Amino acid sequence: MKRGGAALAVVSAAVLFSTAGAAIKIAAFSTAQVSAVRSGVAALTLLLWLGRRLTWSFRLVGIGAIYAATLTLFVVATRLTTAANAIFLQSTFPVFMLLLAPWLLKERITRGDVVSVAVMAAGIVLCFHGRAAVTATTPNPLAGNLAGLAAGVAWALTIAALRHLERETHADAVSREGLGLSAVVAGNGIACVVALPWALPLPHATAAGWGTLVYLGVFQVALAYVCLTRGIRRLPAMEASLLLLIEPVLNPIWAWLVRGENPGVWVLAGGAVIIGASAVKSVWKSTEG
Repeated sequence: MKRGGAALAVVSAAVLFSTAGAAIKIAAFSTAQVSAVRSGVAALTLLLWLGRRLTWSFRLVGIGAIYAATLTLFVVATRLTTAANAIFLQSTFPVFMLLLAPWLLKERITRGDVVSVAVMAAGIVLCFHGRAAVTATTPNPLAGNLAGLAAGVAWALTIAALRHLERETHADAVSREGLGLSAVVAGNGIACVVALPWALPLPHATAAGWGTLVYLGVFQVALAYVCLTRGIRRLPAMEASLLLLIEPVLNPIWAWLVRGENPGVWVLAGGAVIIGASAVKSVWKSTEG
């Protein structure tokens, strides 16, 4: 795959990821049902895709358990607050990576890291200040905001743990793709099993409703990760990071177009601060390297 194709793959992943907010808010299913079916379909799809390339170890299953928390918390956040708040708050994971990097990865913290994290923290404050009104699609904004922030913590732990495992196994690019997708399979499988007791019995929904859940599993999760792992290993880290910022930009737009959800000026301002800080941090890291 050439560089142009790799960039297109990462953009495709970001666009697919961004559709989560609007689709997860489907009214025909409960939060547990959305989480269980979405993750179950995604795990089965990726199992078929990986075949013999699937990698298993106790440590990988442990990473999968942390990733399962990310998946579950993001669904909970999206169901309780605006799609914008859910994705913006999960996107603050670099704040928590700053705390984890010296301890888990033995990485040095730079002045640029501290500045970017401080700016992101300001964005978090704006998101909480602009808490959405209680509506049918945002029944508990405060709890949803807290779940979104917790999803950011879980995502930071997932990334840190996977990077640590890659280093210890001295994985090459192809092996890293297998490790990453295997962790996604494990995480989705665990998330499905955990949610299933609260998801049963499943409702008698329309074909369009079931189609939305299948879309979430096959395309929004599984195909998105296949595109991401295929493209990201052939792009510089900065370029890939900047392209992935398409996700938090588009997520609230889809929710507004499909669900009529208005996150409010303060939330959008907080999201702009968080996304901007992430973009600057990516550029800064590339100049340091």
